[in-house]
Amino acid sequence: MALPPVVDTETWQRHLDELRAREKAATRELDAIAAQRRRLPMVRMPDYTLEGEEGPVSLAEVFDGRSQLIVYNHMWFPGEEWQCPGCTGFTSQFTRLEFLDAYDARFVIVTQGPIDQALAYSKRVGNKMTWYSTADSSFGADVDAPPGGGFAVNVFLRDGDTVYRTWHTTGRGTEQLSHTFPLIDLLPYGRQEEWQDVPEGWPQSPTYSRWPSPKDIAAHYGEDT
Repeated sequence: MALPPVVDTETWQRHLDELRAREKAATRELDAIAAQRRRLPMVRMPDYTLEGEEGPVSLAEVFDGRSQLIVYNHMWFPGEEWQCPGCTGFTSQFTRLEFLDAYDARFVIVTQGPIDQALAYSKRVGNKMTWYSTADSSFGADVDAPPGGGFAVNVFLRDGDTVYRTWHTTGRGTEQLSHTFPLIDLLPYGRQEEWQDVPEGWPQSPTYSRWPSPKDIAAHYGEDT
């Protein structure tokens, strides 16, 4: 296996300082992006009825009294025992979300799957988030996560019983919400996926091949562990 070059401490520090300048510039750019995000306009949402563990709820009720809501739209494939590995792995990270209470916010999962199947799946894989179903609503399709479509993250703001959509992302845009990829990207060998820019000889594998499967996640965190 290839290794990084070995240098003296002063040389190492010089290279680190050069990288640190870029890292700090990226941090400032992310601050500027967040500032622009806070200035986005918003779109009023229709009244939707979703299904929760306790039965039908309006979209405004999903906020559970908060004024801000983050929704992860979890992909769902009817009749499949194991759902999207990316969605399953991504949402398995979020086990302690009470810190959002201080920010008047909530983070939940909405899926196209029927609520009874969704809740059963969440228990099987040990998911700790609150789940809702939009199987009988156009909500998923209206926020760019239609049946058979991809995953998404959407953010909403509530004013009384009126809900507004303020932000949306999908694809690699969701990485900013994850702690897994930032941790892995600190490692000398990184994600070890074929698409990454790495020095010659660095280990690389097909994209997604190192991601845990839903079965792996169930073995680690599921109700039978």
